[in-house]
Amino acid sequence: MLFIPRSSRLFRVFSNYASVRCRCSSTATRLDTLKKKVEKGPDLKEFITGTTSPTTLDPLDIPYLPSSVKTVRKQKVYFDVYGCQMNLSDTEIVWSILKNEGFEKTEIEEEADVFLVMTCAIREGAESKIWHRLDHLRGFKRRRANSKHKDRQVKIGLLGCMAERLKEKLIEKEKSVDVVAGPDSYRDLPRLLAVTESGQTAVNVLLSLDETYADVVPVRLNQDSVTAFISIMRGCDNMCTYCIVPFTRGRERSRPVASIVDEVRHLADQGVKEVTLLGQNVNSYRDTSQHTIKEPTRIAKGFTTVYKNKQGGLRFADLLEKVSAVDPEMRIRFTAAHPKDFPDEVLQVISSRPNISKLLHLPAQSGSSAVLLRMRRGYSREAYLELVGRVREAVPGVGLSTDMICGFCGETEAQFQETLTLMELVDYHAAFLFPYSMREKTTAYRRYKDDVPEEVKKDRHNRMVELYRRKCQALNEAEIGLTHLVLVEGTVKKTGQIMGRNELYLKVVFDQTEIPSEDGGKRCMKPGDFVAVKIVAARASVLTGVPLFHSSITEFYRHISWGDRALRVDG
Repeated sequence: MLFIPRSSRLFRVFSNYASVRCRCSSTATRLDTLKKKVEKGPDLKEFITGTTSPTTLDPLDIPYLPSSVKTVRKQKVYFDVYGCQMNLSDTEIVWSILKNEGFEKTEIEEEADVFLVMTCAIREGAESKIWHRLDHLRGFKRRRANSKHKDRQVKIGLLGCMAERLKEKLIEKEKSVDVVAGPDSYRDLPRLLAVTESGQTAVNVLLSLDETYADVVPVRLNQDSVTAFISIMRGCDNMCTYCIVPFTRGRERSRPVASIVDEVRHLADQGVKEVTLLGQNVNSYRDTSQHTIKEPTRIAKGFTTVYKNKQGGLRFADLLEKVSAVDPEMRIRFTAAHPKDFPDEVLQVISSRPNISKLLHLPAQSGSSAVLLRMRRGYSREAYLELVGRVREAVPGVGLSTDMICGFCGETEAQFQETLTLMELVDYHAAFLFPYSMREKTTAYRRYKDDVPEEVKKDRHNRMVELYRRKCQALNEAEIGLTHLVLVEGTVKKTGQIMGRNELYLKVVFDQTEIPSEDGGKRCMKPGDFVAVKIVAARASVLTGVPLFHSSITEFYRHISWGDRALRVDG
């Protein structure tokens, strides 16, 4: 052991060093103790939200606070939904996010603090309706500001496709709009609404390459409905020259299969009897987080695509198998689709599962090969008709629906006539018919001239509608005397009759009465029941029937082969 005399210089050096270390250690201990006390104590948010002074600040007045801050005053939200079924699904996602942040929903305008308008930009007519609605909301906002409730300021938010497309105009000219949020920024809505409390306009229209809201459990706007929508993918890669969707909703990306199956199971537990899978192009679905399939997507014969085929993952056929297996007594539908993505595997699954709807959406858009080429649809008239034949062979009794556009750039009368003859050849049970409206940002806007006069477009549209109604009347009259399996959805307000939809999504109405049930007794019909209904009359848009007995999907189709017109049985 080393001995150091107290009188030596070395002893004094070591003593001073030890003293300094002791003081430093003591200081560090005190700082650590103080830090722990501060961490356990109130933060800035507590001082702001906890004050009882007359100048109490709502956290929404502090835009730099986290988006998770709950509102002191529960704000009520009124939803306006325009456009496609995808917009309804998006609204349910928005409501889930806001509900989690303490907002409340109202269906009474006078109670609303926030109006959120879910917009559509695909056609000029849809946008016109929204501009008219904004005029009304602007006046409502002004009246509230001059009323005795002026302390409850009204906020207006525009969401969805139109918000992304017209963001500059909305910000610069529509001073009454407080929030502009694109399809991929709904998670940011609580923060955006917080920013508006300080008088700012809040905007987030950034498109995402991976946002699918897969972890957000939508809250249905109508909890009593026996039908529901599930968004399985977002965006579109097809780049048709007339379409704005790739520019307002971005690139294709799909939700994981597991999250979709979980949502279907959740809805089944809630008593939902029909689910519609939604996307801009559902049958190009591909869960690339899964690597069980290595071959690329196979495009139907005679079809081409502008984007590179996806590799690996689970495809739409795999998803349909898994979703339809969750509950055999839940009817599964899907929309929208592109004709190029109907490989044999998809058709085989549809044909083999009684609970998958046999109404398939094959949007033709035009019957002219020349117009289809300008539209960049990736197929000809002949290829489309060949696909129709293959679909009807694979799924006997199948029903078809379509989209048609008249008056596209450069369309001649002869080319339009080809659209009419296509509609004559293909018996469509449902069709969505529109005159063309030019959209900025699209390829058609850059390359072509919108040279078909409006009066010609209107005339062609009327002729399409007239033909479609005539064909529907004939198709529906052919159902008289046959029995359909109908899912009861509710009642008709004017007549009090029961209303439901059959396998082909046709509306069927019939009188309320007691009919035989599965347990051998009799009971009346209620929403969610599957009922065998004999058709006794038909119009172009609705069938009238007589209810025969309660049934289930499994029992109704147990002894019927699809090749024997399985959609219908003799009464």
